[in-house]
Amino acid sequence: MRTMGVARDDASTPAGAFAARRRGAALGALAVWGPGLVVMLADTDAGSLVTAAQSGWQFGYGLVLAQLALVPALFVVQEIVVRLGLFTGLGQGALIRRHLGRSWGVIAGLALFASSLGALLSEFVGVAGAGEAFGVSKWLSIPVATAFLVTLAFTRSYRRVERVALGLGLAELAFIPAMLAARPRWADVAHGLTRVPLADRSYLILLAANVGAVIMPWMIFYQQGAIVDKGLGPSSLRSERRDTLVGALSTQAIMIAVIVAFAASSHGREHAYALRTVSQMVSALGATIGAGLARVLVGAAVLGASLLAALVVSLAASWGLSEVFGWSHSLNDAPSRSSAGFYATYILSHVLGAALVLARVNIVSLAVDVEVLNALLLPLVLVTLLVLERRALSPTEQLRGLSRRVVTLIVGALALYGLLSGVGVLHAAL
Repeated sequence: MRTMGVARDDASTPAGAFAARRRGAALGALAVWGPGLVVMLADTDAGSLVTAAQSGWQFGYGLVLAQLALVPALFVVQEIVVRLGLFTGLGQGALIRRHLGRSWGVIAGLALFASSLGALLSEFVGVAGAGEAFGVSKWLSIPVATAFLVTLAFTRSYRRVERVALGLGLAELAFIPAMLAARPRWADVAHGLTRVPLADRSYLILLAANVGAVIMPWMIFYQQGAIVDKGLGPSSLRSERRDTLVGALSTQAIMIAVIVAFAASSHGREHAYALRTVSQMVSALGATIGAGLARVLVGAAVLGASLLAALVVSLAASWGLSEVFGWSHSLNDAPSRSSAGFYATYILSHVLGAALVLARVNIVSLAVDVEVLNALLLPLVLVTLLVLERRALSPTEQLRGLSRRVVTLIVGALALYGLLSGVGVLHAAL
C-alpha cells in the first residue's frame, strides 16, 4: 500500500543517498575544524579584552572600524600557516631548522619561550582578577588553574584538549549578552565607524595596542603544531581555511562586542579612572547592566579567555622548542623519555608564570619588556613565514599572482608596524 504525502529521504533512494553524502561531507569538514578557531579565540586573551574595554570606555565606538579592518590581516597570516602545516606535515620550528638551520631554529625557539612566558603572566593575572571578582583569592585560583592546565597535557588526546579549549573559548561569548544588556544606540555605533580621531595621541596609543594584539608569534607556532598533531593533510585545505576565517571573524566580533558594551556604558559619564583590571571592568559595566550581571559575564569571559590563552601559549612554546631540538611532542602519545623535554617545557612555563604572579614580581615592567620583545619578533617571524612559504612549498602549493602580492603587502605592513612599535615602546621605556 502506498503512503501518500510522505517523501522518502533514506539511503535507499538516490535523493536519500545524495543527502547522506552531503551530511557526511559536512560532518567531515566540521571534524577538521579546531586549530583555527582555538588560536583565534586565544588571541582575544585577558590583555586584549582589557584593551578593548578601555578603547570603548575612552573613545566610544571610534575603534570598531579598526577591529573590522584587522580581520584580513589575521586571516592572511594564519592562512600561510595552514598551507605550511598541511602540505609539509611539519611544525614551524621543524621547518625553520630544516630550511634555515639549527642555530636559527634554537634562537627562534628560545625567543618564543621567552615571549610565551611573558604572555602567561598576563593570563595568570587575568585568572586572578576573575577569581577576585567572585571573592576567590589568587592563592587559590592560580594554583587550581595551573593544576588544571598541566593535567590537560596528560590526557593522551589532542582532540580532547582541543574540545576543552573550544569550551573555554565559548565563555568569551558572554560579552555578547553584556553588549545587548548595555543597550547601545546602533545609530551611534554606525556613526563611530566614521569617527577616526588620528590627531588624538591617546587614540593612536590605543589603536597601536589593538593592532599589536592581533598577530603574536605564538599564534603561528600553535596553529601549525595543532594541524600536525591533529593529523591533517592537504585534503583539508578548504576546511582549514574556513576554520581560520570563521575564527578571525569570531575573535574580532568579540572584541567589537566588548568595545560596544563599554562605549554604551561610558555614554554621558565622567571617566574618573582608566580600565586596567577585571574589577574596574566589572565596576564600569555594572553601573549600566547591574553589578551582579556584570560580575558573572565579565568574570566568566575573562576566566575562559585567560585559561584558553594560557593553554595555547604554553603548547606553542612546547611544540616549538621540541621541533627545534628534535624531541617527541605529540599530545596523543603517553609521556616517555623521548618526550620529556616537551612535557618539561610545558609544565615549567606554567609553574614559572604562576610563581612570578604570586610572588608579585613587577608585572608592569615585565609587560613592557614582553611588549617590546613581541613587537621586535613580529618582523622576524613574518619574514621567516614568507621565506618558508617559498622554500618549503612546491610551486603548485604556493600563493600566486594577485594573492601573493596582496598577502606580501599586508605582511610587510604588519612587519613594519612591529618594528616601529617595538622601537617606540623601547624609547618610551628608556
